[in-house]
Amino acid sequence: MDNHDAITPFTRRHTDDARPAQPLSPFAEGIDVLAVHRFKNGEFTRVLDHVVRETPVALVYNGISHAVMMTTPTDLDVFAMGFSLSEGIIPDLKALYSLDIQQTELGVQIDMTIASSAFAALKEHRRMMVGRTGCGLCGIESLQQFHTALPRVTTEAKADWLNQIPDAVSKLETQQEITKVTGGAHAAAWVVGGNIVALFEDVGRHNALDKLLGYLAQQQLDVSAGFIVMTSRASYELIRKCAQLNIALLASISAPTTMAIRMAKQAGLTLASFCRGSSFVVYTDYPDVF
Repeated sequence: MDNHDAITPFTRRHTDDARPAQPLSPFAEGIDVLAVHRFKNGEFTRVLDHVVRETPVALVYNGISHAVMMTTPTDLDVFAMGFSLSEGIIPDLKALYSLDIQQTELGVQIDMTIASSAFAALKEHRRMMVGRTGCGLCGIESLQQFHTALPRVTTEAKADWLNQIPDAVSKLETQQEITKVTGGAHAAAWVVGGNIVALFEDVGRHNALDKLLGYLAQQQLDVSAGFIVMTSRASYELIRKCAQLNIALLASISAPTTMAIRMAKQAGLTLASFCRGSSFVVYTDYPDVF
């Protein structure tokens, strides 16, 4: 079953003015309409509000449930692909033999069949995770392993990409369909030549990035041709996921963490943050600039 068929779309209705209803498909899967009481100018008014949808999505590999992610249920096919790639579960999409999305009463289940070698590695990883709680980095046994497990980016950032960041950021808002209505989703965008080629939204920044990375892999796009812009802060998980798919530059609207900066330097990935208006901060070395 395709995830777009799993959830019934609705019609966007404006409650604050007389504008006519407008169809919201294909973004309806990511939004719920709720009756709320809005307080304004000392009075309550009962109106309809649009809220970003958050759904449990179970990722199942060869019949074994691996993770349940709280996700906005849009573009779940590329989300599953991106998660599988960015988490190192499969080396490439050739190792993903099948993908089936099913809507259940409890949420969404994505059943995937992967190559036996990839499944064996996944089972070994799961064995290492047994008995651990609160680690934050399950499957990592030591600080040394945490750092050495980081992939090295082999693509190079282009010298003119920094000049393209402000234009790309300014175009984000116009293309965030779910955020326009709800104000509650993160976005990850693929930028080539200063233009947004693809953009995915999700309640979770990691999920938005996984959807984008899955799309890049599915479409076999050249990752050396562009960079990624995100509406969130830059955390170490985003750096690791980008490095896993050989992304040379990540630009984030909000702040980075010290670990994200450290890991970006180690991976050879360019990190630019606080990308707002015409300004931003580059936290790593950049070719032909510094």
